[in-house]
Amino acid sequence: MADITWKRTGTLLRKLIAVLMQSPEGLPAGVALSKVAEGETMSAYEAGTYKSGNRRFEIIIRWGTVDLVKAGWLLKHKGTWSVTEEGAEAYKKWPDPEAYYKEAVRLYRQWKGARRGELPNSAVEAPSDIDVSSETEEAEKLTAVTFEQADEQAWSEIEAHVANIDPYDFQDLVADLLKAMGYYPSWTSPPGKDGGLDIIAHPDPLGTRPPRIKVQVKRQQQRVSREGLSAFLAHVNEDDVGLFVCTGGFTRDADEFARNQERRKITLIDLERLVDLWIEFSPKLSEKVRDRLPLTPIYFLTPRR
Repeated sequence: MADITWKRTGTLLRKLIAVLMQSPEGLPAGVALSKVAEGETMSAYEAGTYKSGNRRFEIIIRWGTVDLVKAGWLLKHKGTWSVTEEGAEAYKKWPDPEAYYKEAVRLYRQWKGARRGELPNSAVEAPSDIDVSSETEEAEKLTAVTFEQADEQAWSEIEAHVANIDPYDFQDLVADLLKAMGYYPSWTSPPGKDGGLDIIAHPDPLGTRPPRIKVQVKRQQQRVSREGLSAFLAHVNEDDVGLFVCTGGFTRDADEFARNQERRKITLIDLERLVDLWIEFSPKLSEKVRDRLPLTPIYFLTPRR
């Protein structure tokens, strides 16, 4: 990244953080990067592309985010980026773009030195204007960027596939997963109004043992709010277990509301948890059922964290 200055990198990273702070629950990386690009006048170098087809502008930002993550200022998970409390504080503390990025790099090298036992934390100073990353450091960052891009692409393809599943087929997918987990679905909602429930299942074949499991399934992009969760809980008695599956996830208020339930049991399952369960219980699914969400493991060397 010798063709871009510390100040320019810091400017772009600070704009990224400003964008993400407007969305406390995080944004997909692609969306965040597009928002950073809005209104930016790119140099010829930044507007160019690498042989891989990646825009230099995007790679410059991704490269810098490796430092932000190790500094504890940025979180990346399944292609979603969000700002930590430390990141919001650093944004205020280091208003100068160049000083901001140099502090992130210093913290990255502090993390790297502590991990390898090479340097005590106090020995890591801020990089100078003529400081150049070592080949090892550049290779580590390149690996991290490549890994996260592959992870984002895989996850976006899973999201797109699930978004195109017929809603009633998706309901059956959840019912089949419950079967693989050892439960016994006794009823699934037919097409039409479902009265707030999509699946009823039991822990035994005859449905004679408690608890009865009441399931709501939503294949949607929007997060379920506390109000939406409350509407579902109206159908869950104290001797039932409520299971709410939503591919779009749940708002923080909904998640907190579920955790604070004392008399009624409720479990929230977003797409990530659903995929994890699908992978875990895949050996117990028939080939026909697995084809509804066909997943193949591909192994990478994980960047050291």
